[in-house]
Amino acid sequence: MRAVVFREFGGPEVLEVAEVPEPEPGPGEVRIAVEAATVNPVDLATRSGFTVQAGLAPAPEGPFVRGLGWDVAGRVDALGVGVEGLRPGDAVITVLPAFAVPVGAQAEKVVVPAADVAPAPEGVDVAAAATLPLNALTAAAALDDLAAPETSSLLVVGGAGGVGAFAVQLAVRAGLRVVATASARDEEAVRGYGAEVVRRDALPTGVDRVLDTAGIGAAALAPVRDGGTLVTVAGPVPAERGIRSVQTMVRPDGVRLAELAALAAKGELTLTVAGTYPLDDVAAAHERLAGGGVGGRLVLLV
Repeated sequence: MRAVVFREFGGPEVLEVAEVPEPEPGPGEVRIAVEAATVNPVDLATRSGFTVQAGLAPAPEGPFVRGLGWDVAGRVDALGVGVEGLRPGDAVITVLPAFAVPVGAQAEKVVVPAADVAPAPEGVDVAAAATLPLNALTAAAALDDLAAPETSSLLVVGGAGGVGAFAVQLAVRAGLRVVATASARDEEAVRGYGAEVVRRDALPTGVDRVLDTAGIGAAALAPVRDGGTLVTVAGPVPAERGIRSVQTMVRPDGVRLAELAALAAKGELTLTVAGTYPLDDVAAAHERLAGGGVGGRLVLLV
């Protein structure tokens, strides 16, 4: 089968679509014929070697071939022993923990635990469905880590971003009072999610909880009240003033992903596709994402 791989760290030019062995599902696993896979900032960081430098991914030893991609939307292709509730041809979505596997979601087929798979959101096209798993599950995990009681105040730094937009919408649904940073271009959309909008150079203070999805680091501590909570998605921040500081990570979970997909199917979570590319044009997608100002997710159609 064909998959996006790279054999050295560098820019988009190191990417290639190569023939790799087709994976076989083991007990409790399912193979998915991929129809769409997103290109996320973590893919750029992986390709460049940043995730290895940051200790997020293992360093390669000698020559290596590594794949990319976390989000999967496609159809069940084969079932491993003991898998129930899924059938070949089912439209599904999942998140692939790409740091732990040699070939990522940007491939013709992937194998994942059946427990991590959810039905694709009904009535949503496959490109939009692919934008849900990684970022929505990360946002949900972040809200768990925030442990914010209803009516608490929450500042989301990066309220229009991939994780931030889902976090704002989920937090508003949970009854939190949400303030989010957004540019003038994104202000209307973020207000539509139910948040008050501020600029990043004018952050409020005395906030109960802060979720930093933009990677502003120690600057995210200033808005947090003494004894409050800071959750980050881009690296840990040392705590101070009694603040609880937590770095959150995506948690594959088919049951929770199904709940998020149901919200998306009802239009209660917004899915935004900024552009689609064939698998062979993955380098162009990386270049566009690196240029910034995308305003949505870029999706590879496999």
